[in-house]
Amino acid sequence: MPERKKTGFFQNNSQLLIPLVAIGLLLIFNLIRDSSFFSVNIGTNNDGYPVLQGNLISILNGASELAILAMGMTLVTAASGGQDISVGCLAAIAGSVFVKVLRAGPITGWTVALGVVLCCLVAMVFGCFNGTLVSVFKIQPMIATLILFTCGRSIAYWINGGATPTVGSPIITAIGSFIPGIPVPTPILIVILVGIILSIVFRTTTLRLYIQSVGINQGAAKLNGINPLKIKLLAFILLGACCSVSGVIGVSRLSLINHETLLLNIEMDAILAVAIGGNSLGGGKFNMAGSILGAYTIQALTITLYAMKVPSTDVKAYKAIVIILLVILGSPVVKDAFRRLRMRSNSGRTSIGKEAA
Repeated sequence: MPERKKTGFFQNNSQLLIPLVAIGLLLIFNLIRDSSFFSVNIGTNNDGYPVLQGNLISILNGASELAILAMGMTLVTAASGGQDISVGCLAAIAGSVFVKVLRAGPITGWTVALGVVLCCLVAMVFGCFNGTLVSVFKIQPMIATLILFTCGRSIAYWINGGATPTVGSPIITAIGSFIPGIPVPTPILIVILVGIILSIVFRTTTLRLYIQSVGINQGAAKLNGINPLKIKLLAFILLGACCSVSGVIGVSRLSLINHETLLLNIEMDAILAVAIGGNSLGGGKFNMAGSILGAYTIQALTITLYAMKVPSTDVKAYKAIVIILLVILGSPVVKDAFRRLRMRSNSGRTSIGKEAA
C-alpha cells in the first residue's frame, strides 16, 4: 500500500527550506559577527522574578503578534488567493474594545476574560465583513480590506472617545511580559497556544483540505460539495480572531491603547511572513509552520540590524533588500530552475550508473 501522506501542522516540510535557510544564514552571520548574540541568560525583572533574557528571547518575544497574524493571514491567502491589509487596524479596534471593557470597573481575572471574549467577537464580526465583501460580492481581497484599512484606526479612536487610557494591572502586565514564576515571556506562550489550537483543528477536521481545495480550484471544490463562500468567510473570521489576540498582546505590553501606533504597518510584514514561509500568495496549499518561521525571520533580521547599530531610519531599507532576495529565492521561477537542475543531476547520475554496470 502507498504510504499515507501526513496532514498535520507541519505538512509540506519542503516549503520550509527558504525560511530555514534564511534563519540559518542569520544565525551563522551573527555567530561570526558576535558569538554571544544568541546567548540566553537568566536575569530578574522589576518584581524580582527570574526571567530569560537575550537577543534570542527578544526575537521570539518581539515577533509574537506578527507570528499570530501570519497564521491567520496564511488561511486567508490560501482560501481567497489574496491578502488582508487591514489586520493592523483590526487589531487596534480589538485592542480598543479590550481597553473599553477593562475601564468599566475593577480589573479582575473575570474582567480580563470578558474583555478578551468581547474583543474577539468584535474582531470576528469585522473579519466576517471583509469576508462577505470577498466571498459574496467577489471583490478582490486587497481592495475589500482597503475599506477597513482606511477607517479602522478611526473606529478604534471613537471606541474610547479619542483618549489613550492606561489599564495598569498585574494581570495585564503578566499578559504583556511575564507570569510570575514563569521565566518565558507570556506572548511566546500565547503563540504556542494558538499554534496548538490550529494544529488540533487541522488534525481533527477537514478545514485544511477545504481551504486548500477552494484556493486551488474554487469551481472543482464546489462540484465536490464544498461551499467556497463559507470557507472564505471562515478564513476571514479566523483571521479576525488572530487580530484580537495580537491586539490584546499589544495593549498588554504597554498597558495602554494608542490607536495610531498599535501594530502600525504590521500588515506588510504579515504578508511577507507568509511569502517567506514558502506559501503561494495566489492561494492553494499552505504551510502554517513556514509562515511562523517567516515571522521570526523578519524579527531576527530586525534585531540583527539594530545590534549592528544601523539607524532606525535605515532599517526598513536593509530589510527590504534582504526580503527581496528571500522572496526571489522562493519564487516559482527559481524553484522550477532548481527542480530542473536537480532532475538533470539525477539523470546524469543514473546514466553513469548504467554505464558502470
